[in-house]
Amino acid sequence: MMGSGKSTVGKILAEVLGYSFFDSDKLVEQAVGMPSVAQIFKVHSEAFFRDNESSVLRDLSSMRRLVVATGGGAVIRPVNWKNMKKGLSVWLDVPLEALARRIAKVGTASRPLLDQPSGDPYTMAFSKLSTLAEQRGDAYANADVRVSLEEIAAKLGHDDVSKLTPIDIALEALHKIESFVMEDTVTGSQTEPQAQWIQTL
Repeated sequence: MMGSGKSTVGKILAEVLGYSFFDSDKLVEQAVGMPSVAQIFKVHSEAFFRDNESSVLRDLSSMRRLVVATGGGAVIRPVNWKNMKKGLSVWLDVPLEALARRIAKVGTASRPLLDQPSGDPYTMAFSKLSTLAEQRGDAYANADVRVSLEEIAAKLGHDDVSKLTPIDIALEALHKIESFVMEDTVTGSQTEPQAQWIQTL
């Protein structure tokens, strides 16, 4: 979901693994020649953005040894899953309250699906995130690996996920990825490219 820390955690994972890092939103912005996703939505449409996002993910899926931070809505198109399943997918599962707090703190102008002209930023963000979570929940559950920030916080003795650092989250993600790869290797279902293409959802 937007605001979950995909890019920050993805960069750490790429550095640890010695992989390249790509942010699919940034690649769409470059391809379209516009400075932000918000502007693409405004000038063109969400559908236009999604079409370009699918093209970017298709191109990335042919590459190896990379970590990709996808846009939060990439999961809604089956064609994107077809490409993402060429790698290993990681879902950063952040409580909606924490996401809404993060987004309200920095503002919604850069997040076209949340940007509202008026109203309490936290309340508006939480309401829209709740709707998006309901729409996308099953799709996020398709990920190979789920990294629950609530579970990490509990394990580390924190009462609030906002106390977690990106490194805490990345370490848990690496642990979960390793378990997934080892389990699939043992069962014989692991495909060679999968461990070389990781996207954070």
